[in-house]
Amino acid sequence: MITSDASGQARSGIGTRLRAAREARGLTTLQAAEKLHVDPRILESLEAENFAALGATVYVRGHLRRYAELVGESSAELQGLYSEAAQASGPDLTRIPHRAPPGQSTRLVAFALLVLVAIAIAGVLWWLLTLPAAKPQPVSAAAPEPLPLAAPAGASSPAGPTSAAGAASAARLMNAVAAAQPGAAGALPGEAQLALRFSAVSWVAVYDASGRRLTEGINAPDSARTLTGAPPLTVVLGNAPGVAVHLNGQKVPLDGLVRRDGSARFRLDSSGHAVPMPPQLAHGG
Repeated sequence: MITSDASGQARSGIGTRLRAAREARGLTTLQAAEKLHVDPRILESLEAENFAALGATVYVRGHLRRYAELVGESSAELQGLYSEAAQASGPDLTRIPHRAPPGQSTRLVAFALLVLVAIAIAGVLWWLLTLPAAKPQPVSAAAPEPLPLAAPAGASSPAGPTSAAGAASAARLMNAVAAAQPGAAGALPGEAQLALRFSAVSWVAVYDASGRRLTEGINAPDSARTLTGAPPLTVVLGNAPGVAVHLNGQKVPLDGLVRRDGSARFRLDSSGHAVPMPPQLAHGG
């Protein structure tokens, strides 16, 4: 654990402590990012205390906790320093202008509004009193005739063969429109559909059989991703207990795949069978 000297100063800032702890362990920023499966720029932003570049507070706290645990720093102390920094950067409530007490102008505005309301009420009453009584019109009990549908061009009669062909064409057109709606198309032939649902913050990377990266990055809680690619798919989960995995609509059990640090690295074939992988093959290699 990194401590400061007793010179009347408090312990070093968040970025200084993280950098010192990392260097004490002999790690470069790139090596630490590789161990955490994150972009090196995230760790650089933490050490520079550029928290705005990391997005919402939940992401900053998640990165801060994982980085502190990696380099052996106190996560609780760094979280406390971050909370103090966030409160210090909040808006200055003393500069918010206060509404002036109501004076003569407010009373004049209220009086004018009352006059306008009185004029409107008087107008409505005059209109009701002068409106002539309307005679009720008889309502026809017969329902309106439906409009005839337009027959296809060249049709000899509505009940003829051409009319049936036109109905079949209309049905095919409706099916084509329904198939073109968003979400109607599934995976292409030879591809598998992978659905990921996140109940906690988790870093995820997925590659298809050719090594093409389908996704990589951090996902927020209560979010989901749907990916398609040629199996087998290589899947790397940074926080496996917080991710539900489904392949082609079937849930993929992660029993026996989650490591002691909470991550999981496995290869998923088209039938949904998952095989654990060594770390050096976790990036689609």
